Amino acid sequence: MRTKLARVYSAALQGLDAYPVEVQVASKTGMPGMTIIGLPDTVIRESKDRIRASIYSTHLEYKKKYYVINLAPADTQKVGAAFDLPIALGMLASMGHIPREAFDKTLVVGELSLDGLVRPTRGVLSTAMMARAHGYTRFIVPRANADEAALIPELEVFPVEHLEQAVQGMQDPAFIERHRIDVEQFFGATTDEGLDFSEVRGQSQAKRMLEIAAAGGHNVLLRGSPGCGKSMMIRRMPSILPPLSLAEALEVTRIYSIAGTLANGVTLMTRRPFRHPHHTASHISLVGGGSFPRPGEVSLAHRGVLFLDEMPEFRREVLEVLRQPLEDGVVTIGRALTTLTFPARFMLIGAMNPCKCGYLNDAHKDCLCLPGQVARYRSRISGPLLDRIDLQMDVPRVKESEWQNSDTTCVESSEHIRQRVNAARLCQQQRFVGAGVHYNAEMGQKQLKQFCELASGAQTLLERAMTQLRFSARVYHRILKVARTIADLQAHGVIEVADVAEAIQYRGFSEN
Repeated sequence: MRTKLARVYSAALQGLDAYPVEVQVASKTGMPGMTIIGLPDTVIRESKDRIRASIYSTHLEYKKKYYVINLAPADTQKVGAAFDLPIALGMLASMGHIPREAFDKTLVVGELSLDGLVRPTRGVLSTAMMARAHGYTRFIVPRANADEAALIPELEVFPVEHLEQAVQGMQDPAFIERHRIDVEQFFGATTDEGLDFSEVRGQSQAKRMLEIAAAGGHNVLLRGSPGCGKSMMIRRMPSILPPLSLAEALEVTRIYSIAGTLANGVTLMTRRPFRHPHHTASHISLVGGGSFPRPGEVSLAHRGVLFLDEMPEFRREVLEVLRQPLEDGVVTIGRALTTLTFPARFMLIGAMNPCKCGYLNDAHKDCLCLPGQVARYRSRISGPLLDRIDLQMDVPRVKESEWQNSDTTCVESSEHIRQRVNAARLCQQQRFVGAGVHYNAEMGQKQLKQFCELASGAQTLLERAMTQLRFSARVYHRILKVARTIADLQAHGVIEVADVAEAIQYRGFSEN
């Protein structure tokens, strides 16, 4: 006699994407038990006791048979506890408590507690996107993940809090009310953290450079003695960055959901990320990886800022792994059976001292480092990595007369700076429509030729700088991108000589 299977549809995560998994449940008489096949990980194999206890917590009879659960396709590794709920529903369908046809066009995810409560799970937004792409119309999710799933309006999202509620919803589709949200409410709820550039005294040139970086998405490296205000200014970068668009917010939220780092109560990431890893971070924590790869700091900083304070204190091999994502905007992680790609289009902002002790050329304290020690300290950041940093500046110590001045009327607030940044970004959005480019720092060779027209004399100045300062071709193109951003801030259609001159000014450190 042919075995009649109960089929429930769920999903597994592979990198940033989800793919459909069919949970097949077959039962037969004999010694009671349960076997899960289809390359389950340890968490899934341990789900047997959770599922059994959850079914006992309902009013339904647990029929003592031998259950075989197959997670198809069987040749891909399945990870995590999100299969608890679909397996339990499949077993209950096999027992006859749920009509087998009730699962048509329905996707189910959720972890179970021993008392039958449905707990949240990772990657629900990616799963919802996959469900829409594969023609599923209903999505059964834990109550805590309902808002995240409802970000995809084409799906009918039905949240459940307990296994018994899920069973009743499968028996009677009208039992659970569909969950809807207004996406605009999340953007309206964006709050300010209170850090403002009006609190920064002096450093007008450094603040100008950070404004250019925000306007064009450029990488930055500040070098200066301790206490000159490097970190203070960089921590205020989020206050002048433009808001995330809906498409960008979905990209960022998807990454955080996969990583399991969405804060409690946060459904949609509406603020640009600002990541600040410690200098003891490993290269895996920075770019991602592990046995079952998850996004690293560079992906968690996608569409935002990755701030590396005391940059030379990071291990050299850790810094070198940044070269590929800085160039390509993605992180590629190879494994024996597959290759995973995570997005990593971020602004790198670094801060460093001029030497190991931090006081080289400082007017208030003598440096204790020998010339060889200074050279070794600076060489921790390699030339190829420096080439990929568009804006570089020595930050002087603020004069006492500037930081003691209590008059704030002449100090620009973040709001005023952000208005100029937003205007420049809007110009770039209109320029790059249909090109797959968001801002100037992302331009490729095609866009550079098309949108970076130089005024008379600007080309000569740039070529002279290339010859005298011995810049590489990569640096040439990065100067051109920065000049385009400066022109946008000045509302110049053509890049002027002054725009190129300012871009060159931010392209290197002093020799001292």
